[in-house]
Amino acid sequence: MSKLYLVPTPIGNLEDITFRAIRILKEVDFILAEDTRTSGKLLKHFEIATQMHSHHMHNEHKSVKGVVQRIQNGETCALISDAGTPAISDPGFLLTRACVENNVEVECLPGATAFVPALVNSGLPNDKFVFEGFLPVKKGRQTRLLLLAEEKRTMIFYESPHKLIKTLGHFVEYFGGDRKVSVSRELTKMFEETKRGTATEVLEYYTAKPPKGEIVVIVEGKSSK
Repeated sequence: MSKLYLVPTPIGNLEDITFRAIRILKEVDFILAEDTRTSGKLLKHFEIATQMHSHHMHNEHKSVKGVVQRIQNGETCALISDAGTPAISDPGFLLTRACVENNVEVECLPGATAFVPALVNSGLPNDKFVFEGFLPVKKGRQTRLLLLAEEKRTMIFYESPHKLIKTLGHFVEYFGGDRKVSVSRELTKMFEETKRGTATEVLEYYTAKPPKGEIVVIVEGKSSK
């Protein structure tokens, strides 16, 4: 049956791909990839020869209609991002929404997502949490931080290494230096690291030891006491 598959890919360690994901990627008529060069290495490693097309934030608005038509005409498609689950701070939402609106079946496979292991190994409450992704770079950043300062649930952020110190500084300023923070870096990779402590302690650590790699920041919610 023609449909769109959303297929998670490893965030680092290639062993984290599922048997089902490999089978789907081999069976579909075509694959949409955020970066065909990056995904090409993954497909080559698992001997997947399926035709691949580029689908990223700069062209997804234009390509969505054509992809939906191809699926409606009987083809099956798999969408993958460079790493992790599509549509989580990566392209995927627009195509998924278009398929749903046009009664095209969508199936999302379970699999790798960076924020889940970062949240679970943070040691912070995870019964309730809010995913914030990347904070606004400039416009709206202060407004967002002021709002989140009152958030009682554990918060999840994505951040780039060259902006981490600035963001941690803002957490100290808006949330307080005693707020607990956990920074997970290079998850599933050779130099994986998780640094836990207060916002002040973690800021001091990474000020002295500038970070590298992909980063997920988990921040304690405001205490109700």
